[in-house]
Amino acid sequence: MKDTPQYQGFELGPIRPPSEAGSLLLRVTRNCPWNFCKFCTLYKGKKFSKRPVFHIKQDIDLLKKHINRIKSVPFSGDFRSINLMPIVESTPKEELPVFQAALHWYRGKMVSVFLQDANSLIIPPDDLVEILTYLREAFPDIQRITSYARSHTIARISDVDMARLSAAGLNRIHVGMESAADDVLKLVKKGVDKATHIKAGQKVKQAGIELSEYYMPGLGGAELSTSHAIESADALNQINPDFIRLRTLAVIDFSELAKDARAGIFTPVGDLEIARELLLFLEHLDGIQSAVKSDHILNLFQEVDGVLPDEKDKLIAPVKKFLSMDLETQMIFRVGRRAGIFSSLDDLKNFGLMAYAEEARDRYGITVDNIDHFTEELIKRYI
Repeated sequence: MKDTPQYQGFELGPIRPPSEAGSLLLRVTRNCPWNFCKFCTLYKGKKFSKRPVFHIKQDIDLLKKHINRIKSVPFSGDFRSINLMPIVESTPKEELPVFQAALHWYRGKMVSVFLQDANSLIIPPDDLVEILTYLREAFPDIQRITSYARSHTIARISDVDMARLSAAGLNRIHVGMESAADDVLKLVKKGVDKATHIKAGQKVKQAGIELSEYYMPGLGGAELSTSHAIESADALNQINPDFIRLRTLAVIDFSELAKDARAGIFTPVGDLEIARELLLFLEHLDGIQSAVKSDHILNLFQEVDGVLPDEKDKLIAPVKKFLSMDLETQMIFRVGRRAGIFSSLDDLKNFGLMAYAEEARDRYGITVDNIDHFTEELIKRYI
């Protein structure tokens, strides 16, 4: 008989979606149960494990304890005026991480929770229902509980259990589709195919749970860019997710995909090729009511943001505008965007920001010929 693992204190995983910046991060599993994707290095060398349910409940109990302590401090509505030093000084050292998590969540209005790490739905549905119920009972004002999940995992969960998870309070799931082209999925070892992506997405929607699907521009490389865009759009058209989120590929030096690039198996593409692919992808989205979000620093076009079908032209417009520019103007925008100077194409009209971008171009000796290398290196710093 295995020994019952001892509770080691509140745990915090390494990642959450940008849209969950204000959420409480509650760790349900550690690392990734798949961990073979060639483009991802986050969990490499780390063992996957499921946290015992009673450990997660202890996390929730500790969070409630510290939330109540924070609430006991007189508060005028301005966080800058609140004096938490007496609470901080009286907090045991081993409980400081949970106190910080509680404080962050309190400042974020305590409306949303994100279940970590990479695939919380892999735990038994009964366990997840128990966790969700306990969490909702401890904090009845929570409006949203969210998790990452793999399509492969979701597809194996019964419709009855998906409905139970929804009823227990799981109301948004983030799925890293990345691509729905079978040749791309096989190349990058995603461990799923297009049909399973579609089945899983439809299952989430049928359960009444909000769905965010992620598309990764550039993942098909030069060889598979067209099928990557068209097949991914086709799958999303069949799913009709609530959100389509763009996450441009960054090829990290020590990733398996970087090894493939060095071996000539995969050819990374630059911003121009990615813009063309993104345009093809957006043009093929049809018959759905999804909100398209470009909410990540790796994306070239932050302003690709709108709701289909009414705002399709708005989504496409900045990509077309960029592709119609001369190479010099494209280069300046890429320098400005990748260096954090520009946030949109409209910043090209700002003389002050333009001066900063031109200064960066001159300082680093950037030209039309070497801009791809420059942006490639800058992108890596954001990972």
